[in-house]
Amino acid sequence: MNALPEPVTTLVAALGRLPGIGPRSAERLALHIVQTDPGAVRQLADALVGARERVAACSVCGALTEAQPCAICTHPGRDASILCVVERALDVLSIEKSATFHGRYHVLGGKLSPLNGVGPEDLRIASLDARVPAESVHEVILALGSDVEGEATAHYLAKRLSTTGVRVTRLAQGLPAGSGLEYADDLTLARALEGRRDVQ
Repeated sequence: MNALPEPVTTLVAALGRLPGIGPRSAERLALHIVQTDPGAVRQLADALVGARERVAACSVCGALTEAQPCAICTHPGRDASILCVVERALDVLSIEKSATFHGRYHVLGGKLSPLNGVGPEDLRIASLDARVPAESVHEVILALGSDVEGEATAHYLAKRLSTTGVRVTRLAQGLPAGSGLEYADDLTLARALEGRRDVQ
Protein backbone atom coordinates (compact mmCIF):
# COMPACT_ATOMS: atom_id res chain seq x y z
CA MET A 1 0.00 0.00 0.00
CA ASN A 2 1.31 3.44 -0.98
CA ALA A 3 1.48 5.81 2.00
CA LEU A 4 1.41 8.89 -0.26
CA PRO A 5 -1.91 10.30 -1.53
CA GLU A 6 -2.50 9.76 -5.26
CA PRO A 7 -1.97 13.48 -6.22
CA VAL A 8 1.44 13.42 -4.51
CA THR A 9 2.38 10.18 -6.30
CA THR A 10 1.38 11.79 -9.61
CA LEU A 11 3.49 14.85 -8.78
CA VAL A 12 6.48 12.66 -7.84
CA ALA A 13 6.18 10.85 -11.18
CA ALA A 14 6.02 14.16 -13.09
CA LEU A 15 9.03 15.62 -11.25
CA GLY A 16 10.95 12.38 -11.76
CA ARG A 17 10.80 12.89 -15.52
CA LEU A 18 12.92 16.06 -15.21
CA PRO A 19 16.64 15.66 -16.05
CA GLY A 20 18.86 15.14 -13.02
CA ILE A 21 15.96 14.40 -10.67
CA GLY A 22 16.01 10.88 -9.24
CA PRO A 23 13.17 9.15 -7.36
CA ARG A 24 14.22 10.43 -3.92
CA SER A 25 14.74 14.01 -5.10
CA ALA A 26 11.37 13.92 -6.86
CA GLU A 27 9.68 12.72 -3.68
CA ARG A 28 11.39 15.40 -1.55
CA LEU A 29 10.40 18.13 -4.01
CA ALA A 30 6.80 16.89 -4.22
CA LEU A 31 6.45 16.75 -0.42
CA HIS A 32 7.92 20.23 -0.12
CA ILE A 33 5.51 21.60 -2.74
CA VAL A 34 2.38 20.13 -1.14
CA GLN A 35 3.37 21.51 2.27
CA THR A 36 4.28 24.99 1.00
CA ASP A 37 2.07 28.07 1.12
CA PRO A 38 -0.49 27.84 -1.75
CA GLY A 39 0.50 31.33 -2.97
CA ALA A 40 4.12 30.26 -3.43
CA VAL A 41 3.04 27.10 -5.25
CA ARG A 42 0.79 29.14 -7.54
CA GLN A 43 3.71 31.52 -8.22
CA LEU A 44 5.93 28.53 -9.12
CA ALA A 45 3.23 27.12 -11.41
CA ASP A 46 2.76 30.50 -13.12
CA ALA A 47 6.54 30.84 -13.59
CA LEU A 48 6.71 27.36 -15.18
CA VAL A 49 3.82 28.01 -17.55
CA GLY A 50 5.02 31.55 -18.35
CA ALA A 51 8.54 30.41 -19.18
CA ARG A 52 7.26 27.61 -21.39
CA GLU A 53 4.86 29.90 -23.25
CA ARG A 54 7.20 32.90 -23.70
CA VAL A 55 10.55 31.22 -24.41
CA ALA A 56 11.18 29.61 -27.79
CA ALA A 57 14.04 28.75 -30.12
CA CYS A 58 15.54 31.68 -32.03
CA SER A 59 14.37 31.64 -35.64
CA VAL A 60 17.96 32.25 -36.82
CA CYS A 61 20.35 30.41 -34.50
CA GLY A 62 18.12 28.12 -32.43
CA ALA A 63 19.16 29.49 -29.01
CA LEU A 64 16.53 30.12 -26.33
CA THR A 65 14.94 33.55 -26.54
CA GLU A 66 11.86 35.57 -25.74
CA ALA A 67 12.22 37.91 -28.76
CA GLN A 68 12.73 36.88 -32.40
CA PRO A 69 15.52 36.86 -33.44
CA CYS A 70 17.53 36.57 -30.22
CA ALA A 71 19.73 39.24 -28.64
CA ILE A 72 22.93 37.50 -29.79
CA CYS A 73 21.84 37.39 -33.44
CA THR A 74 20.83 41.05 -33.42
CA HIS A 75 23.74 42.42 -31.34
CA PRO A 76 25.82 44.76 -33.55
CA GLY A 77 29.00 43.99 -31.59
CA ARG A 78 28.97 40.27 -32.40
CA ASP A 79 31.26 39.05 -35.21
CA ALA A 80 28.88 37.62 -37.83
CA SER A 81 31.78 36.07 -39.77
CA ILE A 82 32.41 33.47 -37.04
CA LEU A 83 29.75 30.86 -36.37
CA CYS A 84 29.94 28.51 -33.40
CA VAL A 85 27.99 25.28 -33.97
CA VAL A 86 26.68 23.61 -30.81
CA GLU A 87 24.46 20.64 -30.11
CA ARG A 88 21.87 22.23 -27.79
CA ALA A 89 20.67 25.66 -26.69
CA LEU A 90 22.13 24.89 -23.24
CA ASP A 91 25.59 24.84 -24.86
CA VAL A 92 25.16 28.47 -25.95
CA LEU A 93 24.70 29.43 -22.29
CA SER A 94 27.81 27.46 -21.30
CA ILE A 95 30.00 29.19 -23.89
CA GLU A 96 28.55 32.63 -23.13
CA LYS A 97 29.56 32.20 -19.46
CA SER A 98 33.20 31.91 -20.57
CA ALA A 99 32.94 35.50 -21.97
CA THR A 100 35.53 34.52 -24.63
CA PHE A 101 33.49 34.01 -27.78
CA HIS A 102 32.10 37.08 -29.56
CA GLY A 103 30.72 35.57 -32.73
CA ARG A 104 27.32 34.06 -33.40
CA TYR A 105 25.85 30.60 -32.83
CA HIS A 106 24.06 27.82 -34.63
CA VAL A 107 22.24 25.19 -32.56
CA LEU A 108 21.94 21.83 -34.32
CA GLY A 109 19.24 20.48 -32.02
CA GLY A 110 21.09 17.22 -31.41
CA LYS A 111 23.86 15.10 -32.89
CA LEU A 112 24.02 12.36 -35.48
CA SER A 113 23.11 9.00 -34.01
CA PRO A 114 22.15 6.36 -36.58
CA LEU A 115 21.45 3.81 -33.84
CA ASN A 116 18.78 6.15 -32.43
CA GLY A 117 17.44 7.07 -35.86
CA VAL A 118 18.91 10.61 -35.90
CA GLY A 119 20.21 11.54 -39.33
CA PRO A 120 21.27 14.84 -40.96
CA GLU A 121 17.67 15.63 -41.94
CA ASP A 122 16.66 15.54 -38.25
CA LEU A 123 19.10 18.31 -37.30
CA ARG A 124 19.37 21.97 -38.29
CA ILE A 125 22.10 21.24 -40.86
CA ALA A 126 20.24 22.57 -43.92
CA SER A 127 19.82 25.96 -42.19
CA LEU A 128 23.56 25.92 -41.36
CA ASP A 129 24.31 25.33 -45.06
CA ALA A 130 22.14 28.34 -45.90
CA ARG A 131 23.63 30.64 -43.24
CA VAL A 132 27.29 30.19 -44.22
CA PRO A 133 27.07 31.97 -47.62
CA ALA A 134 24.15 34.25 -46.70
CA GLU A 135 25.98 35.74 -43.69
CA SER A 136 29.47 35.71 -45.29
CA VAL A 137 30.79 33.35 -42.62
CA HIS A 138 34.59 32.87 -42.73
CA GLU A 139 34.98 30.39 -39.86
CA VAL A 140 32.75 27.68 -38.43
CA ILE A 141 33.75 26.44 -34.97
CA LEU A 142 32.46 22.95 -34.23
CA ALA A 143 31.85 23.14 -30.47
CA LEU A 144 30.43 19.66 -30.08
CA GLY A 145 30.98 17.12 -27.31
CA SER A 146 33.85 14.67 -27.57
CA ASP A 147 31.71 11.52 -27.33
CA VAL A 148 31.35 9.17 -30.31
CA GLU A 149 28.23 10.90 -31.69
CA GLY A 150 29.77 14.36 -31.23
CA GLU A 151 32.92 13.31 -33.07
CA ALA A 152 30.88 11.73 -35.88
CA THR A 153 28.76 14.88 -36.21
CA ALA A 154 31.86 17.11 -36.29
CA HIS A 155 33.47 14.93 -38.96
CA TYR A 156 30.27 14.93 -41.04
CA LEU A 157 29.92 18.73 -40.82
CA ALA A 158 33.61 19.33 -41.60
CA LYS A 159 33.33 17.20 -44.71
CA ARG A 160 30.08 18.87 -45.75
CA LEU A 161 31.47 22.38 -45.23
CA SER A 162 34.78 21.64 -46.96
CA THR A 163 33.27 22.54 -50.35
CA THR A 164 32.31 26.05 -49.19
CA GLY A 165 35.85 27.35 -48.65
CA VAL A 166 35.01 28.35 -45.07
CA ARG A 167 37.58 27.64 -42.34
CA VAL A 168 36.31 24.79 -40.13
CA THR A 169 37.79 24.49 -36.64
CA ARG A 170 37.15 22.27 -33.63
CA LEU A 171 37.45 23.01 -29.92
CA ALA A 172 40.90 22.10 -28.61
CA GLN A 173 42.12 20.42 -25.43
CA GLY A 174 40.48 21.07 -22.12
CA LEU A 175 37.17 19.34 -22.67
CA PRO A 176 36.99 15.92 -21.03
CA ALA A 177 36.46 12.97 -23.38
CA GLY A 178 32.95 11.54 -23.40
CA SER A 179 31.41 14.61 -21.79
CA GLY A 180 29.15 17.49 -22.83
CA LEU A 181 29.82 21.24 -22.65
CA GLU A 182 27.51 21.78 -19.67
CA TYR A 183 30.00 19.99 -17.38
CA ALA A 184 32.97 22.21 -18.30
CA ASP A 185 33.89 25.21 -16.17
CA ASP A 186 34.36 28.72 -17.62
CA LEU A 187 38.17 28.57 -17.73
CA THR A 188 38.18 25.19 -19.48
CA LEU A 189 35.75 26.48 -22.12
CA ALA A 190 37.78 29.67 -22.59
CA ARG A 191 40.99 27.69 -23.17
CA ALA A 192 39.23 25.28 -25.50
CA LEU A 193 37.91 28.15 -27.63
CA GLU A 194 41.29 29.92 -27.74
CA GLY A 195 43.10 26.69 -28.68
CA ARG A 196 40.74 25.56 -31.45
CA ARG A 197 42.31 23.94 -34.49
CA ASP A 198 41.49 23.16 -38.10
CA VAL A 199 39.61 19.93 -38.79
CA GLN A 200 41.63 17.63 -41.07
